[in-house]
Amino acid sequence: MFESEIQLRVRYAETDQMGYVYYGNYGAYYEVARTEVFRKLGISYKEMEATGTMMPVLELKCKYIRPAKYDDLLTIKLLLKKKPHGSRILFEYEVYNEEGTLLNVGETTMVFVDMKSGRPTAVPELIHQKLDSYFSE
Repeated sequence: MFESEIQLRVRYAETDQMGYVYYGNYGAYYEVARTEVFRKLGISYKEMEATGTMMPVLELKCKYIRPAKYDDLLTIKLLLKKKPHGSRILFEYEVYNEEGTLLNVGETTMVFVDMKSGRPTAVPELIHQKLDSYFSE
């Protein structure tokens, strides 16, 4: 299993009239976590796309447990519980506030797609190189 985390502070523009994080922002938080974790691993979305592979979201799930609020420092934990296989990768997320209270859980299933054909393609070798060691066979 692979696990990593990032932190971000809730900005005023991300909140609703009640001062809670607007529900639609969680997908963006997940995307920030994916991008930053990939960057830490030496995987660049930009470079992957330059080589002709994109990674769109196939499915998004999100469960709200408690509200995040303006100026909260959030910890977003990203988990890969299963080795990427075929053309898909499943990311799971846990969002905590500064007190360590679990606020939100979610997941995104991403699919690797050949940008020329628009068809699913195998998980790129670079992804396997960076992640396979975290999974026992």
